[in-house]
Amino acid sequence: MEKILTYTIPLVLLILSFGAILAVRYKEADKRRQWALRKESQKIISPMRMQAYERLALLLERTTPEHLLLGVAVHELTPTQLQQHLLQTIRAEFDHNLSMQVYVSDEVWEKVLLAKNEMLTFVNAVALQLPKDSTTLDYARTLLEAYDNNGQTPNQIALEALKDEAKTLL
Repeated sequence: MEKILTYTIPLVLLILSFGAILAVRYKEADKRRQWALRKESQKIISPMRMQAYERLALLLERTTPEHLLLGVAVHELTPTQLQQHLLQTIRAEFDHNLSMQVYVSDEVWEKVLLAKNEMLTFVNAVALQLPKDSTTLDYARTLLEAYDNNGQTPNQIALEALKDEAKTLL
C-alpha cells in the first residue's frame, strides 16, 4: 500500500501541475485571440467612427441659422412658413444622422441631442417674439442676430465635445 502511495501521489501532483500549466496556456492563447480580434475590428470600426464624427459635425453646422437660411427663398414664404421649414429641416437633418449615436459616447450624443432641441426651441422662440406685421426677412434677420448674440451656443458646445472625442482616435 505504501508503495502504491509513493507512486500515486507524485503522479497525481504531476497530472495536476500539467493541468494547471495547460489552463494558464489556454487563457494566454485566448487573450491573444481576443486582442487580435479587437485589433482587427478596430481597423473596421475606427473609420466608421471617424465618419460618424464627420457626419455629426456636419449636422451641427447645417442646423445653425446661417446655414439653415441658405438657399431658402425667403421672399416667397410667410414667417410662419419659414419657421415650419426651418423646424422641418432641423428634424430631417437630425433624423438622417440618428444612427451615428452608436459610434459616439453617451456624453457627446447628449450634447448633440441638446443642440438639436435647443435649436428647435430657439427657432420657435424668435418667431414668437416677432410683431404680427413682421416680414419673413424680419424673421430671418432677427434669427441671425439673436443667434450671433447668444454667446456660446449648444451647437458649438456639442461640436467642441465631438472634436475632443474624435481626437482620441487619432
